[in-house]
Amino acid sequence: MQKRIRAKERDAIIQSLKTGVTPKIGIQHIQVGRVNELKAMIQDIKRIEDGGAAFRLIIGDYGSGKTFFMSVVRAIALENKFVTVHADLSPDRRLHATNGQAKNLYSELMINMATRNKPDGNALTSVVEKFITQVQKEADSTDSSVEKILHQRLSAISEMVGGYDFAKVIEAYWKASEQEDEQLKACAIKWLRAEYNSKIEARNDLGVRTIISDASFYDSLKIMSLFVRQAGYSGLLVNLDEMVNLYKLNSSQARKSNYEQILRMLNDCLQGNAEYIGFLLGGTPEFLLDPRKGLYSYEALQTRLADNNFAKQAGVIDYSSPALHLASLTPEELYILLKNLRHVYAYGDTSKYLVPDESLKTFLVHCSQTIGDAYFRTPRNTIKAFLDMLAVIEQNPDISWQQLLDSVEVEEEKDSDIDMEYTEDAQEDDELTDFKL
Repeated sequence: MQKRIRAKERDAIIQSLKTGVTPKIGIQHIQVGRVNELKAMIQDIKRIEDGGAAFRLIIGDYGSGKTFFMSVVRAIALENKFVTVHADLSPDRRLHATNGQAKNLYSELMINMATRNKPDGNALTSVVEKFITQVQKEADSTDSSVEKILHQRLSAISEMVGGYDFAKVIEAYWKASEQEDEQLKACAIKWLRAEYNSKIEARNDLGVRTIISDASFYDSLKIMSLFVRQAGYSGLLVNLDEMVNLYKLNSSQARKSNYEQILRMLNDCLQGNAEYIGFLLGGTPEFLLDPRKGLYSYEALQTRLADNNFAKQAGVIDYSSPALHLASLTPEELYILLKNLRHVYAYGDTSKYLVPDESLKTFLVHCSQTIGDAYFRTPRNTIKAFLDMLAVIEQNPDISWQQLLDSVEVEEEKDSDIDMEYTEDAQEDDELTDFKL
C-alpha cells in the first residue's frame, strides 16, 4: 500500500523547489543518486560518533544540488542522534572577521541548532536542558550532589580555550533552573548564542569575564561539540553553505584570514585535534580551484585539497578526499527524480498522477534538446520547469501535457563570473541569484 504524503509536507517540498531552494522537510521523498557520496558521508558520521572529526568541502556548480545534498547528510546525522547547526555565509557572516561578522555567523548557527526531536532549529535550550537532566540522573544514581557531577562533567570543557566561562554559564543555567529564575536562564542562553556585545553586561548578568566574539568563533564550536556529547548526543555536525561569499571578498587580506581559519579546521580534523565534530562546507568549483582568489590561491590549502593523481589516472573518484566533487545526476536518475516529484505532487496517491510515464521521458528529451547536458548537471531549473508544467495542468485539466511541452522553457543555470567583483556591502545569495556584470 502506498504511503500518503501529508499536505504540509507536500506543499513545503513543492513550494521550495519552485522557488529554487532546498525543502526543509520531506527530502527523503525526492532524494535520488549520489550513492557513493552518501556512503562516504555516513562513514564520516560514524567516525565523528567514535570520537573523531571530519572535514568535507562539497563542491558543485550552481543549481547542481549542493545545498540539497548537505540537507540529506544533515537529516542522516539527526537520525543518528547528532546535534546539527547550519548557516549560509553572507557579507555579514563569515569565518574570520574583526567587525562582528564571525560572531554573527556563530549566532546564526546556534539559532539553527537542530536535534532529532527539534529538526527545525531553536534546539539550544533543549540541549542544555537535556544536559542538566543527565547530570541530575547521574547524581541520583551515584548518590552524589548535582553540583559535584556538574563540575566533573564540565571539567574537560573548562580546560579548553574559552571553556571556563562556558562552564560557568551552564552552571548559572542549572542554578536558575533550581531557583526557577527565568531571567537568568534567558541570560545564559543569550550568552551561549553569542548575543552579548559587551563583556561588562555579561559580567553583570552572569559573573563571567568573556563573551563569544569574532576571535573565539572556532574554539566555541569545538567546546559546543564536547558539550553536546556530554548531553548524550553523538556529536556536532556544522553545515556552512554559500562559501563562495568568501571568494567574492575584494580584500585579499580578508580572504586570506578566512582561508587560514578553514586551514585550521582542516588541520584539526585531519590531525585528531578536534573531537565529536564534523564540518560540511558547500562551495562552487571556482571557490576551490581559482588560483587567484579561490582556496587554491592559498598554498597550504592547495596541497591538502589537491586531487588524488592515482584516482585521476584511473578515471575514478577518491571519496576519501576532503574535497568532494558532486557527480552529475545521470539521465536515469533524473527520470526517477521526476517520478518522485510527480508522486509528491499527487500527495503519494498514484490515482491522482497528472501526467503519465511517457510524458516524463518526453520532457527529458525536450530538456536535452533545449539546453544539452546541463539539464542533469544542474537540475534545479529542470525541476522548476517540470513543477510549473504540473501546476498548469492541475489548474487547467482541459490542457494536455503534449500541448504544454513545446512551450516549456528551461534555462541553463548561470555561473558567476570568475572576474566578478564583490563589495562587502553587496547582499547576494549565490544559490538564488543570477549574477550580472
